[in-house]
Amino acid sequence: MTKQWYVIHTYSGYENKVKANLEHRISSMEMEDKIFEVVIPTEEVMEIKAGKKTITERKVFPGYIMVQIDLDDDSWYVVRNTPGVTGFVGSNAKPTPLSAQEVDKILQRPAFEKPKPKVEFEEGETVKVIAGPLADFTGTIAEVNLDQSKVRVMVSIFGRETPAELNFDQVAKL
Repeated sequence: MTKQWYVIHTYSGYENKVKANLEHRISSMEMEDKIFEVVIPTEEVMEIKAGKKTITERKVFPGYIMVQIDLDDDSWYVVRNTPGVTGFVGSNAKPTPLSAQEVDKILQRPAFEKPKPKVEFEEGETVKVIAGPLADFTGTIAEVNLDQSKVRVMVSIFGRETPAELNFDQVAKL
């Protein structure tokens, strides 16, 4: 038995439905001994909506699902003919399995990793400060620091450009 991970291509936005369909087909066609695991790789992303931090799950590879499978004609047929599956990723008619390093990199993200901020700010962009002592001032973003979820904004105070380091949730796009 050589179970390996393969990537299947699906219609983008239908990954969850395809996963459910595939899991249902695996059990109804009694393929549990050949198709072992179906995974949609996701990551947590911190977004700021209406001045509030929210953590959402985002698909790392939209339109793709990972399947751990002992590939033979029967298991290939079950996966390939699942509604929403457009095919295996690989060259020509032969699917290419992922290497152990690729699987580890995709599935073994550290649990201590902070959610990545979804950045909607760019250098040179004009923003309004919505919280803190500089609330209601407008300024231009001079620097975006992803690691600390901060922006450096050049705010005009008494006619002088003054840098202010603010959290992502303290500024809003104009």
